[in-house]
Amino acid sequence: MTIRRATARDAKRLTRLVRASSAYEGPYAPMIAGYRVGPDYIETHQVFLAVDPGNRVLGFYALVLDPPELDLLFVADDLQGCGIGRLLVAHMTDRARAAGVDGVRVVSHPPAEGFYRSVGARYTGTDAAHPPAVMWDRPEFVLPTGPVGSTALTPPAAQPA
Repeated sequence: MTIRRATARDAKRLTRLVRASSAYEGPYAPMIAGYRVGPDYIETHQVFLAVDPGNRVLGFYALVLDPPELDLLFVADDLQGCGIGRLLVAHMTDRARAAGVDGVRVVSHPPAEGFYRSVGARYTGTDAAHPPAVMWDRPEFVLPTGPVGSTALTPPAAQPA
């Protein structure tokens, strides 16, 4: 697996990954209905993707630096639980730390709350619903990046899918 910076040409593949996420089925579907990761978004923010040797997109994240926030984090449904999300979070915290950021805000999709807690995110409150797209309150966290030169997270070895 390789983590690399996304390019404008990756936009359609990232959009497909978001729209295929089973975490956004049922009542959560309106949040991603029509959602698009555009080339301009990729060029404006720090978007990185994990790819396998065949160039399949395994997952990706988007880090906004001003103000610091993890805007997107998705892992392919069939690969969740294999450590890819942890590797992406570790990469993101390294990037944020290198940019001089000591903590990154995360507004979590409710089903992902346990994941963020497991990677060291600290609960800071609740982000109120924003109808019509987001009809529910969401937990808010801060992911500390750790001091410069440290490893914020030690990711586990990836497990086979």
